Amino acid sequence: MTQPDAATVLRPHAETEFALELAALAANDTRPKPPHWLLSPWSVVTYLMGGTLADGTVITPKYVGPRRLIEVSVATLATDRALLLLGLPGTAKTWVSEHLAAAISGNSTLLVQGTAGTAEEAVRYGWNYARLLAEGPSPAALVPSPVYRAMEQGSIVRIEELTRMPSDVQDALITVLSEKVLPIPELGGEMQALSGFNLIATANNRDRGVNELSSALRRRFNTVVLPSPATVEEEVLIVTQRVSAMAGMLSLPAVTTSAEEIRRVVTVFRELRSGQSEDGRIKFKTPSGTMSTAEAISVMVQGIAMAAHLGDGTLSFDALLGGIESTVVKDPVHDAVVWREYLDSLARR
Repeated sequence: MTQPDAATVLRPHAETEFALELAALAANDTRPKPPHWLLSPWSVVTYLMGGTLADGTVITPKYVGPRRLIEVSVATLATDRALLLLGLPGTAKTWVSEHLAAAISGNSTLLVQGTAGTAEEAVRYGWNYARLLAEGPSPAALVPSPVYRAMEQGSIVRIEELTRMPSDVQDALITVLSEKVLPIPELGGEMQALSGFNLIATANNRDRGVNELSSALRRRFNTVVLPSPATVEEEVLIVTQRVSAMAGMLSLPAVTTSAEEIRRVVTVFRELRSGQSEDGRIKFKTPSGTMSTAEAISVMVQGIAMAAHLGDGTLSFDALLGGIESTVVKDPVHDAVVWREYLDSLARR
């Protein structure tokens, strides 16, 4: 298959977008590396958290939050334990898992997307049925899953929304995680994982998904909970960085956006998330949605697109209110009441 030019791709993979930073880290890396890792654990943490290398190269932070969480995650992947990133929607679970895979294996594309319809073949392997009928079971007829290929290569595989997968599909991982082996009874053999193989899964602890993890499967993971941003300043920094990056990827025309407007949007989301004003003096109901940082980023990008293409090139808070309302009002009965109550309190302030 012909690969598109990286400059024309809507969303480049992490290993492509930050290839220069990864190359600089590799060139300056003198610390020991686990088998099949491209970077040492110390360099992987630096890639995620940012820093300045000995040659002056500046590594941009990919995650804004407690450094210890990333250190625990990287240390987990250097052992035989799989990593489960748990948290509310919008807490950068997918973002962190992608960058961990890119820094460790140089490939973040070995991915299984968990849904209610995910079949066991997505975790184990499938078959080319034309060859299977013509030749019978053979290695040539086998279609490897991302998990299979990661075991074969000694690299990281990602599973998104693990709790949305049916229980029998989840349980197919137990042997892989405990024995590092994928049995292939049709061929009378097995796939043994190479050193460096590991798995990063993400799960949402608000929307519990289709099935909770069994205790047998949960024991195979080290769990790291990614929290919502602790302060307004931290969340403003995250939103500012991601909005700037996304506006560049979407080739949006330049728009006049003040830091104050970003802070106002972040404040609205934080107040609705917590059910009280920033000073704690006013209480109000919370909406049914999560009001996550990711949704705040989406509101800002939508506002910039409207200001650039349909407005005068200046982004105002009034123009953003429509996007905030569409994010808040998911349930037209409960959330409409919440939004009106919040607007009344906002007007009073």
